[in-house]
Amino acid sequence: MYSSRRFFLILASAVPLGALGSVEATKSDALFARMPSVDEFIKAEMRRQKVPGLALAIVSHGTTVGSKGYGLANVELGVPVSDATVFQSGSIGKQFTAVCVMLQVEDGKLALDDPLTKYFPDAPAAWKDITIRNVLTHTSGIPDYTDEGMQRDGRPVIDYRRDYSEEELAKIAYGLPLDFPPGTRWKYSNTGYLLLGVLVHKVSGRFYGDVLRDRVFAPLQMRTARIISEADIIQNRASGYRLLNGELKNQEWVSPSLNTTADGALYLSIRDYIAWDRGLRAQAILNERSWAEVYRPVSLKDGKLHAYGFGWGVEQWHERPWYHHSGSWQGFKTEISRYLADDLTIVVLTNLAESSPAHFVDGIAALLDPSLPKLADSQSGL
Repeated sequence: MYSSRRFFLILASAVPLGALGSVEATKSDALFARMPSVDEFIKAEMRRQKVPGLALAIVSHGTTVGSKGYGLANVELGVPVSDATVFQSGSIGKQFTAVCVMLQVEDGKLALDDPLTKYFPDAPAAWKDITIRNVLTHTSGIPDYTDEGMQRDGRPVIDYRRDYSEEELAKIAYGLPLDFPPGTRWKYSNTGYLLLGVLVHKVSGRFYGDVLRDRVFAPLQMRTARIISEADIIQNRASGYRLLNGELKNQEWVSPSLNTTADGALYLSIRDYIAWDRGLRAQAILNERSWAEVYRPVSLKDGKLHAYGFGWGVEQWHERPWYHHSGSWQGFKTEISRYLADDLTIVVLTNLAESSPAHFVDGIAALLDPSLPKLADSQSGL
């Protein structure tokens, strides 16, 4: 296991680019040389997609090749995006929730194959076969409360403008009939990850965001990473936007409680993502066994594998892992893609609901290495 102290020693002993092995240095130098083409592509694609602002990170062999902002973080005030600009995570936040759950596993407070009803005793009988692992891998059958048409008595099951307690959100989930028997299919469920945040609170006695702050963000030096808050004064916060009949509008308002749920309600800057990538490369925070669980493709009851682990799409390229995930929430779209065969990570953050950060990532990847796989062809379902 990588303790916080050991991870800081890793950071302190990190070698500069000039001291890297010749292969790694050559690859990083080659990527630096391609950055002008990347800049041109991003600016042209932002115009095409009408994206107000974008932040980018490119990390190669532990070296930050690109850490930049483009366009505007706030259109009304004319504030430019920088690598310090804070964007909403959307569902990229699920990988942090998964780590939070695995910390509870390592602490002996729950087990992956425990039934969910052990911790939610008031849940319906139909949930008796749902395990924690099912929820982490989106194989629980619990419907996604954000799906179009997810209504009860002609109204959305969750009113985005109403504040709910964790208990109220759990009860709403109880009332949703399962989409399929647990473990038989894969279907993305924000409801499931919302419940994982409640679960962490139940077993740890602490709000999952506080666990993240103290046990993930602080040790990894993710200095501006935090739970969303519309009330707090947060430096370098970006505004989220949407297009209405082709005209740029501010994001729609969401109640404070729904902006703190564990299905993807974090603030992170590009600097935070670079620190996160550094921690992922070092396999920090969790032990080796836990990371293996995080990255294992889920096995359905019929024996078929689906390319999703715990909060990550997990695929293969050149017989090496390719991990990625997207995010979408409240006028923000995000994407992280890690190509382990090239030891390359690309992160794109945008502040427009209709944008396609995956298209940006695919275009950037093609400029850096035309052989890299495309998110557009991903089998993970993200």
